[in-house]
Amino acid sequence: MHYSRSDSLDSLPLPLFCRMYCSDAAAKRYKYLRRILRFEQMDFEFAFWQMVYLFVSPQKVYRNFHYRKQTKAQFARDDPAFLVLLAMWLFVSSIGFALVLKLSFYGFLKFFLYVVLVDCIGIGILVATALWFVTNRLMVKPACRDQDVEWGYAFDVHLNAFFPVLFILHVVLVLLYHVFIAQPWFISLLFGNTLYLMAVGYYIYITFLGYSCLPILQNTQVLLYPLTGLIFFYVCSLALTTNISTIVMDFYYYRVA
Repeated sequence: MHYSRSDSLDSLPLPLFCRMYCSDAAAKRYKYLRRILRFEQMDFEFAFWQMVYLFVSPQKVYRNFHYRKQTKAQFARDDPAFLVLLAMWLFVSSIGFALVLKLSFYGFLKFFLYVVLVDCIGIGILVATALWFVTNRLMVKPACRDQDVEWGYAFDVHLNAFFPVLFILHVVLVLLYHVFIAQPWFISLLFGNTLYLMAVGYYIYITFLGYSCLPILQNTQVLLYPLTGLIFFYVCSLALTTNISTIVMDFYYYRVA
């Protein structure tokens, strides 16, 4: 039996659905990654603008994705400049972590590879694939069944949401960790845990914006539901005087030292 792109997503067998859309995503991602060493073709100024506006006005960032869809027939980035800048941020912030945790050079390299391959890329692939699958299977409007959410766009949404997390937890927290956050004061506990609340809250909100701006999707507000669990966890951590920052720092230290 032949299945065309216009067939209803719900009518496709699961293995066929995965093969069709994973192959499309792989082809687009291959073209994207092929440009990753061609620095002269990357627009770093625009990528930096996106990073700034992910804090100031993330809606403007996703408005640009609409322009790309109109001009290049895809929502996903075709310029790896954002990913390269993100890797540079991770490298610099990893130096800060290495100093705070007093890691050796080998420990620094292990930490850097861990945050890049696991925290950023590994978790990003899992989250992007899960949301790509769920949105295509359950959230596409009936009138738009001939369209789909690109896997590359789902991964871009993760990268967008990850950058505020990186800045809050790998820059602000690291700078203040020894002088304030690691101190045995409740105000230190409150501040450190609030940073994690802000970081994860930003991730959820920017992820929601990324999918809610797609005209083919419906009921995207469900992507905000994890905020309720996040706030509950935050309140419990304060009630139990659990300093999340020190727990994470200890985890990283014993993971890479």
